[in-house]
Amino acid sequence: MAELLDGVVIRRLTHIADSRGALLGMMRSSDPWFERFGEIYFSKIEAGRIKAWRRHRLVTSNLAAPYGVVRLVLYDERADSPTYRELQVLLIGEQNYVLVTVPPGIWTGWQCVGTTAALLANCATEPHTDAEVEREEWDSPRIPYQWSQ
Repeated sequence: MAELLDGVVIRRLTHIADSRGALLGMMRSSDPWFERFGEIYFSKIEAGRIKAWRRHRLVTSNLAAPYGVVRLVLYDERADSPTYRELQVLLIGEQNYVLVTVPPGIWTGWQCVGTTAALLANCATEPHTDAEVEREEWDSPRIPYQWSQ
């Protein structure tokens, strides 16, 4: 387990592979860090494409990339946070299969790295509502990150 931005936690996940394929665990209700279930969704990202930026006001996101490679970028714009205005950049996917728990208030964006599509799963603590999410364009000057194409 590692921690960088205040409240962000990274946990190694179960990845069992054999000649038939793989089993990739993500989250169980018996995990000590399980908070509650709101919804699960999957975001398919085409090769080289960027999906950014969004910030949840109330939702904790639990993110994992079971297929492909995803550059996950987090930006802390919470004025009361000890990591205010800091960035965290992670490469997650089949070779680095982890669960990234992101508390409310942190901007998130992701990009598929590689030549094939990637899949990002989110086990969110609340069901999605448009009123709960704030959005910015991927190239917004508000967030000090330059995506590589």
